[in-house]
Amino acid sequence: MSDTPNATAADTIAPVVIDVVSDVVCPWCFIGKRRLEKALALKPNIPVEVRYHPYFLNPWVPREGMSRDEYLTTKFGSPDKYTAIAGRVAGAAASEGLTYAVDKMRRQPNTLDCHRLILWAQGIGKAPQMKQRLMDMYFTEGADLTDTEVLIGAAASVGMDPDKTRELLASDTDVEQVEAAANSAKDAGIDGVPTFILGGVAAVSGAQSPEVLANAIEQIAVNREQFLAEQRRAPQG
Repeated sequence: MSDTPNATAADTIAPVVIDVVSDVVCPWCFIGKRRLEKALALKPNIPVEVRYHPYFLNPWVPREGMSRDEYLTTKFGSPDKYTAIAGRVAGAAASEGLTYAVDKMRRQPNTLDCHRLILWAQGIGKAPQMKQRLMDMYFTEGADLTDTEVLIGAAASVGMDPDKTRELLASDTDVEQVEAAANSAKDAGIDGVPTFILGGVAAVSGAQSPEVLANAIEQIAVNREQFLAEQRRAPQG
């Protein structure tokens, strides 16, 4: 799933591929996506290709989802125990111009269908917009992402055909592909998201600042061949 925001970059620099492993219900992924966008704006002369990959932050949540209170109790012990964490997340989101409206969230979804929508949106070049819309709906609007009609509306908002989307969601189309991609991320040792894999040679974990991300992207753009050569020379264990 790709996006190429720096179309005016010098043609002499090969694009840096940025593989973003994340989940739509991960608040730090919500924040991390905005910080990545700011990082790219800091380095407009470095062409990039951003590709989004699925991750299941909470694979134990059933396909039909669960109440937010039940989820918070299972994961944190009680909704009250999440209050302090929510405050820190809300503050970090606000600093990036985002709204983390924890009081609006009533339902915790399984995100398999959300990741299917992002995959299908790739076909019309709208994967980044689809991902952003789902996160905005969940974190800011408190939308129920377990509701098929809500998902269809999200798809339509980025230009996908509603009837075709309804048909696809009712089927098992690409379920195995999304699950395999999410599992491969964990098999590769990714146990926290967001994770940004830069040029296939380095990984940045967590919602780092735009400046940190921008510097890492620049280092890969300038020294990618050196990093690749070092990887080839490294003993294989």
